[in-house]
Amino acid sequence: MYQSQASVIGHDLIELNYHLELALLQTILWTCFVSIVLAIVLGFYVAKRISSPLVHMKHVAEKMTVGEWHARVSLSGTDELAELGRSINTLAAQLQHQEQLRVTMTENIAHELRTPLTTLKSHMRALEDGIWEPTPSRIHTCYEEIERLTELVAELEDLNQLESPGFQLVRKEVRLAEVIAHAVNLVDASYREKHVRLDYSVDPDVRALIDHDRMIQVLVNLLSNALKFTAEHGEVNISAAEELTEIRIVVEDSGEGIPPEDLPNVFERFYRADKSRSRRIGGSGLGLTIVKQLIAAHDGRIKVDSEKGTTFTIRLPKLLSESTQVLQKYKVD
Repeated sequence: MYQSQASVIGHDLIELNYHLELALLQTILWTCFVSIVLAIVLGFYVAKRISSPLVHMKHVAEKMTVGEWHARVSLSGTDELAELGRSINTLAAQLQHQEQLRVTMTENIAHELRTPLTTLKSHMRALEDGIWEPTPSRIHTCYEEIERLTELVAELEDLNQLESPGFQLVRKEVRLAEVIAHAVNLVDASYREKHVRLDYSVDPDVRALIDHDRMIQVLVNLLSNALKFTAEHGEVNISAAEELTEIRIVVEDSGEGIPPEDLPNVFERFYRADKSRSRRIGGSGLGLTIVKQLIAAHDGRIKVDSEKGTTFTIRLPKLLSESTQVLQKYKVD
């Protein structure tokens, strides 16, 4: 278009072409320069917008590595960086909770070990210095403290085994009445000694797919716990029945009960509603934790109620009949 119009001009065409080419070259150079500067500015801006949250997350992670579990990432929005920040905050909260559990558990273990060890040390020193005579009663006191230590170590090992990834139950189809009768027989002498009545009622036809030894452990633990908090001439009842889709096992005692504010925590490790009472009666505070873990491993659940006395209710999956199993397998296939 320029050449067609320039032919009409007719004079100084070469000089005019030179000025035009120079103008075009300058325009191109300035355009390139401005584009490069703009790209650099935009690049720095975008890089800062992206790197700033990442640097902030890095600082938060560094604080967490030195034990500052309260550190949190402050981000807003719905993009990927915000999601990453929320994930880091969730991780920090879980780590903080686990750290608190670790500290609490360490303190509790130290407390549980310190008391019997202090008692043993004082008794042994008194016997060594000749302050005490080694009478049967004092030797028996030392023996009881050793038994408490042995029980605590055994329960800690048992709880660690239950929480290990490789833990597995050995399930077999058994009559629940035989399992409960075995558990009752194991604690019967203790109940007779304290003059507490122990009754049980189970439908002999109820069968369950359970680990025999582990379920004995659960029942003995619950029955022993009920005996501890049931006064002399009290009563403990254990029953089992088959419901529509579950098997229900109930252990009920006529003891002093558990305060409502303590009910949500009875399955926590080392938890005691009354520290002085628990110290007098005994127990490590791990028994109910182990019970809950074992019931969960059986795909069941356990709950506790306490009004007049305390009631523990276990619900286990019902053993399906062969026809039902075949029908469910057909539906799955």
